[in-house]
Amino acid sequence: MALRADLLPALAAFESAARHQNFTHAAEELHLTASAVSHHVRKLEARLGVALFQRHARGVSLTAEGRQLADAAGSALADVDGVVRALRAGRDEHARVRITTLHSLAYTWLIPRMRALEAAHPDIRLSLDTEVALTRFDDGGPDLGIRHGPGHWPGLTAHLLMDETLFPVASPGFPGLDRIVSAADIARLPLIADHARQGWLDWFRAADVHGVRIEERHTFSDTTDALNAAAFGHGAALARERIAAPYLDAGRLVRLPGPALQARWSYYVVYPAHRRLRPAARRFVDWLLAQPAD
Repeated sequence: MALRADLLPALAAFESAARHQNFTHAAEELHLTASAVSHHVRKLEARLGVALFQRHARGVSLTAEGRQLADAAGSALADVDGVVRALRAGRDEHARVRITTLHSLAYTWLIPRMRALEAAHPDIRLSLDTEVALTRFDDGGPDLGIRHGPGHWPGLTAHLLMDETLFPVASPGFPGLDRIVSAADIARLPLIADHARQGWLDWFRAADVHGVRIEERHTFSDTTDALNAAAFGHGAALARERIAAPYLDAGRLVRLPGPALQARWSYYVVYPAHRRLRPAARRFVDWLLAQPAD
């Protein structure tokens, strides 16, 4: 007997009912009513000319013929489901963009903007690598990176994403904060530092503060850790504007007196110069470069 297309819904209803040994549970799985499942099964039984279920007061159970068909139908539908999942995974992988970037930038700048990315490009899937070490762009590696640096790296194409400025911040609840009225006053506070190439010495020089002893009480490898330490009241941190923005907006940090120092380095979108970006990565780069820095 050739399987007609109109019997496929009945076969799907039968396979679900056979797995559950219950029409009601099959109906819930298929978003049908129990009577609709029963109708599909009876239609299949009529077409085959055999009983597939034994009906009794406690429910239903498969007949020998029903067991044969259930095994074949379950195997066939599992094969189809596997192919569908593979096709979907292939589609998702085609739209996956692998990025290497700083943890601080991912946490405070990129992730808060991902809702806008999802609205503009709902098919794009991101994989973020925030390891401290610079990642090599080998085959099978990341598609692109967002780096903080001078803007030129051998073998990489670089697009300016945004500039950066540095200024001091502290918790609004830090004791004696109301007495900090000048840049020189900040030197008396416990100073928190990170491993950035510009630090407190550069900032005090730009603020024209000389002859003060600069003692960094705590030092962190990650900028967000330094900002968190300042937000918890452990001292003043020298913040990068783009990274500190969420802390300032939330009121966890306040800006202290003094100038904003233009950073020597900026943020760049980079990718291998010898390799054409895949379409999804190209769209992501275009979206990144169109984002306002603020």
